[in-house]
Amino acid sequence: MKALNISILLALVLTPLAFAPAASAADSPQFRGPNRDGKYADTGLLKTWPQAGPPVLWVAHGLGKGYSTVSVVAGKLYVAGMADDLSGSLFVLNADGAIEKTLPYGKDTDIVQAPGPRSTPTIDGERAYLTSGTGVVHCLDVVAGKQLWEANILERFAGQNAQWHLAESLLVDGDRLICTPGGSALVAALNKMTGETIWTTGGLNDVASYCSPTIVNHNGRRLLLNETSKFVLGLDADSGKLLWTYPHETKFDIHAITPIYDQGLVYFTGGYGSGGGALQLSPDGSSVSLKWPDKTIDSQFHGVVLVDGYLYGCGHNNPSLTCLEMATGKVMWTTKEIKQGAVVYADGMLYVYEGPKEGVVSLVKAVPTGFERTGMFEVKEGTDNHWAHPVVANGRLYIRHGEALIAYDVAQK
Repeated sequence: MKALNISILLALVLTPLAFAPAASAADSPQFRGPNRDGKYADTGLLKTWPQAGPPVLWVAHGLGKGYSTVSVVAGKLYVAGMADDLSGSLFVLNADGAIEKTLPYGKDTDIVQAPGPRSTPTIDGERAYLTSGTGVVHCLDVVAGKQLWEANILERFAGQNAQWHLAESLLVDGDRLICTPGGSALVAALNKMTGETIWTTGGLNDVASYCSPTIVNHNGRRLLLNETSKFVLGLDADSGKLLWTYPHETKFDIHAITPIYDQGLVYFTGGYGSGGGALQLSPDGSSVSLKWPDKTIDSQFHGVVLVDGYLYGCGHNNPSLTCLEMATGKVMWTTKEIKQGAVVYADGMLYVYEGPKEGVVSLVKAVPTGFERTGMFEVKEGTDNHWAHPVVANGRLYIRHGEALIAYDVAQK
């Protein structure tokens, strides 16, 4: 396999959020952290690891197939998996790794090369939202332990499934749930309480890819950034109106990296040597132009992080960890010591989880002055490819590897 991964609102009188436990500042309620940018709020973490790696606190087995990573909210962990009969479930674990609830949601994808869910659950109060690879959006009540509603977005909006099936992690925006069915609807906002359609995006017909959208503030205007099979997109986040597109083609139409915004620039990238670059937004956000191109970071589905004005990410055809200056695209450093891996950030450090076969996790200083690795270890538990993204929350590093979820202690003592 050459690709993967990666992965609704008439309001009720009483919102469940009012009854939900208070979340910690270091929680991670959705894909790639609180702001879905690969950056975690934890502090007081280890800057170096022992030779064998940080201590393993526990291993939870029996999660089934899948590449969904974990969400962490108020002492509970949420992760999706699929059994051999193709039935998907959301597992709710406690802080000690014990499975407290199993919430079935229906069939998930049986694609041979990578079966099981790859959508990370988005936790919003007492509700969890996720998409099956087959295109069904699910809303689950994690307290009552039941499904509240579901919506097949490919059928509703006449979208076409991506070659390796949907991998989007859904975005909650106020009373809306943002999803990407593709087709003539392209992007859609659903009522998160009922699943009813609020708006769709017209003006372009393209197949959904594997990207998870994000919303940014540009000069006071809320922009929704996303990618489909052949385009980078900019939408008005409130109305869904398509403001601009930027063509970018990759082999197998794989766009899986959420665009990154900083000071009027939008960074994008793709694998198979396609690379990416930075788009300069107009002051009102209604148009873009290419500021700089780059082929160094041709990241396939592993994520790129922006730290203090510098981008850090791994390549695909160019398997290496690289640091770029966001403002100019200048390569600050690159190393082949780490090849293709998912990259996240916390407390001054990068956490890089190499796959699909290596299963090595590295700790690297997030500095533009040069590559410096201060720890590494091999993931020994679990099954299948190493594709899920790492999560750092409340002093712990979580690694999903197939049927297993492993918690490592990375807090300073």
